[in-house]
Amino acid sequence: MAERGAPTVSLIVNVYNEDPGHLIEAIESVRAQTVPVFEILVIEDGARRNYETVYARFPELRVVRQANQGLAAARNTGLRAADGDYIAFLDGDDRMAPRSLAINLARLRAHEDAVMSYGAYRIIESDGRERSDVHLRALGEDQYVGMLEGNCIGMHATVLYRRAALLAAGGFDSRFRACEDYELYLRLARQGRILHGPEVIADYRYHGANMSGDRVMMLNTSLRVLDMQDPYVLGHAERVAARERGRAEWRAYYARVQLHALLEALTKFRQLGRALKGSLRIFAMAPTVMIREAMMEILRRLRPYLPARAVNLGDLRQREPISRNFGYERGKPVDRPYIERFLDNHAADIKGRVLEIGDNGYTLRFGGGRVEKSEVLHVDPDAPGVTYVTDIASGAGIPDGIFDCIVFTQTLHLIYELRHAVDTLYRVLKPGGVLLITVPGVSCIDSGEWGDTWFWSFTPASLRRLMSDRFGAEGVEITTYGNVLTATAFLYGLAERDLQAEDYQHQDPQFPVIVAGRVVKGRDGLSG
Repeated sequence: MAERGAPTVSLIVNVYNEDPGHLIEAIESVRAQTVPVFEILVIEDGARRNYETVYARFPELRVVRQANQGLAAARNTGLRAADGDYIAFLDGDDRMAPRSLAINLARLRAHEDAVMSYGAYRIIESDGRERSDVHLRALGEDQYVGMLEGNCIGMHATVLYRRAALLAAGGFDSRFRACEDYELYLRLARQGRILHGPEVIADYRYHGANMSGDRVMMLNTSLRVLDMQDPYVLGHAERVAARERGRAEWRAYYARVQLHALLEALTKFRQLGRALKGSLRIFAMAPTVMIREAMMEILRRLRPYLPARAVNLGDLRQREPISRNFGYERGKPVDRPYIERFLDNHAADIKGRVLEIGDNGYTLRFGGGRVEKSEVLHVDPDAPGVTYVTDIASGAGIPDGIFDCIVFTQTLHLIYELRHAVDTLYRVLKPGGVLLITVPGVSCIDSGEWGDTWFWSFTPASLRRLMSDRFGAEGVEITTYGNVLTATAFLYGLAERDLQAEDYQHQDPQFPVIVAGRVVKGRDGLSG
């Protein structure tokens, strides 16, 4: 890492759901730069995976975690945390060429009036094989006009910003869930000089799950960015004409991309037809049980690629739910964002020695560097990472008063001896320790492995009484999450994707999807 003195570069890596192997390549590409990097910041924006083993390979990283707010907000978090004179951003699945920073830095140091510099890039396959180069598009003499005609930069990792200029511009506009870089380029093109060069200095990894794969959203957002330029375009004939060319180019670009995707899909469809034809001949001679198992496996593998059918209110006038599996087939179940919000609100309590039930995913995600020791209780001795093999009602083998925090989500309703379980939780907490507990309120009953042991659902009053009887009323804080819409959606087996973000904001205690409690063991060991 670079020392202070010469101009310094902060490199910000954004992480959400990247493949750990791709993230390792991204960080290694930063470490391989031919000019020293002053600092590497990793911004976890509600990351869906546990990357602790990746971070352990790179002790110089600074990791900042936040609830999912979108790419623009994550980049602004990195910008606020950075100390370098220059700023570069890298998505966790892309790579930088070794001379990327050196090339851009040399250009910016030679032109003090410039706000940023960029270069060309290439597209690589998921496994790293080269797919194609994307040649540099120059902005032209009037840089704002050039940017109105289209995003000449294309890939954000090719850009090096002067930090002072980026801060003066106000960073990224977090109202945009996509194209936030394009909107920023347009602002900077009005405020200062933008430099560029033809060198290929970054790799954009195409793997089918990229945000740019949502072409309808990307096109609509690109056009929205252009629409917002009215104050700077109207009354200037050249800019008006440039913006119209830009709108036409965005429409043509995504039409070309969509046509290419359609042709690829048709090719795969023909291949699938040949495979099905041969399969039918073989299945005709196979045992019935084997055929059923094969079809179930095919459906399981295809499910992530099949679009979930749209839902409207008319779909709710039926006696069968849309999903009997809490909506997992459609995406994240409706109750999960509530659980995650509760844990995020109390993340500061997840510290020291922490116990979690089943696995330690929430401990690592919300506790991060505050956790000194993470332990797991499970009834299955073969469960990964298990520390204590027992049931919480007995708590056999767990010493008294050893945990600073217990993360106890969606488990208590599966335990018939409720008070025995609460006694164990009280016993193994340290004085002053915190229990973070969530239980189901309005919910269907599991149709799978937990159906036979799903004994209870809870109200705020029942959880408060149960906890207060053992911990003392002073140490019990109960919160409810849910409303009639989210409760109905959860019962029908919809998923988070079927609702709007604002649907989660209103909390109605009469319809609690999740009942949550922050419970503190008194420091005298007797009450809260």
